[in-house]
Amino acid sequence: MLNETINQPVNSRRTFIGGSDARIIMGQDEARLLRLWREKRGEVEPEDLSGNLIVQLGSATEDLNRRWFETNTGLNVKHVQRHVRHPVNKWMGATLDGVVGASGAVYEAKFMLPWSFSEEGAAEKHMAQLQHNMWVINARQASLSIITGGGKWVHLIINADPLYQHLLMTAERKFWRCVETGETPYLFGVEAPRPRIEAVRSVDMTGSNAWAEFAGIYFQTRLPFFEHEAAKSELKKLVPEDAKEAIGHGLRAKRSKSGAISFDVLETVEAGYAAVQ
Repeated sequence: MLNETINQPVNSRRTFIGGSDARIIMGQDEARLLRLWREKRGEVEPEDLSGNLIVQLGSATEDLNRRWFETNTGLNVKHVQRHVRHPVNKWMGATLDGVVGASGAVYEAKFMLPWSFSEEGAAEKHMAQLQHNMWVINARQASLSIITGGGKWVHLIINADPLYQHLLMTAERKFWRCVETGETPYLFGVEAPRPRIEAVRSVDMTGSNAWAEFAGIYFQTRLPFFEHEAAKSELKKLVPEDAKEAIGHGLRAKRSKSGAISFDVLETVEAGYAAVQ
């Protein structure tokens, strides 16, 4: 269930920390952090993003992204572009791309360039915003729907991370105190936990040469591996219970203090299949 809805003009963003602000606060760009601080204090106007092509592509593809998400997942998105505030920390807010109807997960639509794109990189880039928005509406998951410039659609499910959110809340609270007091903020140097992505899709690796190469090796070594493991099992049974080690035919079995048996090859050439005497 969404918290308090706010219907205020765009410049009211000065009155709260939003999801996109969280990314700056958790980032490593001091100039952007100081500009955000001045914006929140009303000392400078918000940055004009009308000339930022990537931002404009993201805005232009939001409707398409949402329709594509709903078609491919069978889930509906509600509360599109809803403005909400945290019920207790009024300085925390969010403008949501939407909420997934069935699960109540935060829905976030993004446009990203295909160059060096990776799911891990995308999750890490948007983690602060997602965790912030999940905290604001008390959601346990976020659905990150990404369209890339290479004509690819990616859906990532990100779970709420209590440790990350604790670090995020600490940094945001310190930043907001700086907004209120006029004290200059500084980079918080928070190293957030590595994002954990829930697997949600099947991938066709037919076009990967590396996959083909290692798949061939896997099939070639599969039967010998099973034979190897079976031989080890039988050899272990042959070692007398009171023996510390057993040696024969170029192979040595050693028993550890815990009773586990390991094997060493004693000869540099492979032992022949000598008849058991």
